[in-house]
Amino acid sequence: MEIKWLVRIWTRYWPMFIRGAGVTLYISIISTIIGAAIGLAIGVIHTIPLPEKGARRVFLKVVNGVLSAYIEFFRGTPMIVQAMVIYFGSAVSFGIHIDRMFAALLIVSINTGAYMSEVVRGGIISIDRGQFEAAHAIGMNHVQTMINVVLPQVIRNILPATGNEFVINIKDTYVLNIISVTELFFQTKSIAGNNFRYAEAFFITSIIYFIMTFTVTRILRIFERKLDGPANYDMLGNQMQVQKPESMLGKDGGLVGRA
Repeated sequence: MEIKWLVRIWTRYWPMFIRGAGVTLYISIISTIIGAAIGLAIGVIHTIPLPEKGARRVFLKVVNGVLSAYIEFFRGTPMIVQAMVIYFGSAVSFGIHIDRMFAALLIVSINTGAYMSEVVRGGIISIDRGQFEAAHAIGMNHVQTMINVVLPQVIRNILPATGNEFVINIKDTYVLNIISVTELFFQTKSIAGNNFRYAEAFFITSIIYFIMTFTVTRILRIFERKLDGPANYDMLGNQMQVQKPESMLGKDGGLVGRA
């Protein structure tokens, strides 16, 4: 690997690298958001209590069975195979020619949704059972309990896992080059093929991938700290002491009593 070729390739082809990185980020962001929404919906459905008997119980069991099959299939097969089946299979079997970008968003979104559904289910299960009982005691149904009590806590708890899935999507979008989506890996192959300098071209790509994942990770860390809120208490030994407002202190430092 030669420095002069690194400089030459970047100077000549930097618009292609940036364009490919932009497509990669676009697919990753949209697919992670859609996948997280799918995961939240499936997680809520999976935790709906089953009635003792009746048609509603049968309906919920069928829905849960279908969703479980979806989760197992998309978690148990490689995304590159899913891309081949969805993109080329729809054209061969049904005569439906899907736009490449739409196919890319669909493939990554449903794959992300399968993984996020288990993350959400784990987050819901981690919430103390007493909170469910307290919400039901004041008249909330399952949906109201989820929206007002459980999901705000779950979203905070699963944020690190969601960020990790986002980073994985940035790296895994390279499999979409199999259906000719012009993301970063596809562009790099084209650049390397023009110059027969694969080491230099893919070294530049590795730096771009690192910058994207590092930046996303740091932004998510900042967002997590914002959700945690400021530290309102000073910890002294094993005791928690609330600081006294200055307006309540007298000249000698004691509390001012009420008249």
